[in-house]
Amino acid sequence: MNNWSPTTFDQPASRVPEVTVDFWLIKLLAVTMGETAADFLNVNLGYGLTATSAFMAGVFLCALAIQFHQGRYVPWSYWLTVVLISVVGTLVTDNLVDNFGVSLMTTTVGFTIALAATFAIWHGVEGTLSIHSIFTARREGFYWLAILFTFALGTSVGDQVAEKFDLGYLNTGLLFGGLIAVIALGYYKTRLDAITAFWLAYILTRPLGASFGDLLSQPREYGGLGLGTVTTSIGFLVAIIATVVYATIRYLRVPRTA
Repeated sequence: MNNWSPTTFDQPASRVPEVTVDFWLIKLLAVTMGETAADFLNVNLGYGLTATSAFMAGVFLCALAIQFHQGRYVPWSYWLTVVLISVVGTLVTDNLVDNFGVSLMTTTVGFTIALAATFAIWHGVEGTLSIHSIFTARREGFYWLAILFTFALGTSVGDQVAEKFDLGYLNTGLLFGGLIAVIALGYYKTRLDAITAFWLAYILTRPLGASFGDLLSQPREYGGLGLGTVTTSIGFLVAIIATVVYATIRYLRVPRTA
């Protein structure tokens, strides 16, 4: 019997989803699409990096306003915001590097400091960095600011590694996948703190997804498979929608408690 009812649904535990396999799968799909979609918008539409960034920032802010208005976790609005912040985070780094000539090392250090400062202020104000405690708008604000910096930092780190070591898209993806595996091993087999493990993995999924997105979309002469940004972006968008629909159905079937 389905125990869900409108009354219980209106009493969610958090404004963000539980960290499950679905969560990591959709997040990885979102960051991969964020990379290919940013490339498509910047290159194929011909509006330039600055105009594209400004437009996408406006779309993201609209989605973020909708997300805050929900006051609870609603799968479609939450994941729409994640997809858009993935694109915007990529474009922020691309703007600094391509338009303003900031080095990738500088952006990596800068976003690391910005993320650390966000965490320090968040913890100082709220006493925790756990995403299981996102019950208020203020905590959600800290959460989304941290997410933005993780995407920008992940883009910087990924590009830095790809350019410095010239590993190619596949090997770069395998490298970051291995680092995430080490973090998971540290969490399950050692005393690595759950919050630390989560945020480290969250940062590293960005360059992991971007590497495989570039592998699929970039031309063969550049080491990719030549599927193009349009095909790759649409494919991952369909996968995201399908997974979110599945997660939503499962979410609605779980009884909600206050």
